[in-house]
Amino acid sequence: MDIIILSVVTVLLFAWILIRSKKPSYLHPVTEEEFKKNYRKAQLIDVREEKEFDGGHILGARNVPLSQMKQRITEIRPDQPVYMYCNSGSRTKQAAKIMRKKRGVEEMYTLKGGFKKWTGKVKK
Repeated sequence: MDIIILSVVTVLLFAWILIRSKKPSYLHPVTEEEFKKNYRKAQLIDVREEKEFDGGHILGARNVPLSQMKQRITEIRPDQPVYMYCNSGSRTKQAAKIMRKKRGVEEMYTLKGGFKKWTGKVKK
């Protein structure tokens, strides 16, 4: 009996991990080159926390931290593409899910490697 319960819990945990780590199909990872080429025609959102943003951010970015995304979702226009980034890319997945669910945003792009891989202009 214990082995059955343990097996079920293991399968459920594995399924949960897979679901959580899967990139949403509506969030498109783009290279830095593609990001630079197109982000000026879109909303550029930095989803890192304010302290991280203040330490340096991509020139022209607006800070809407993931921790405040649900409260500030109306600041995101659903009719324009969203280019977003965090330090590595994990927070943008969560932000994309919120934008899609709460605001109906269709066109979202994330910077591959996040801000830590960015070599373009930075405002400090």
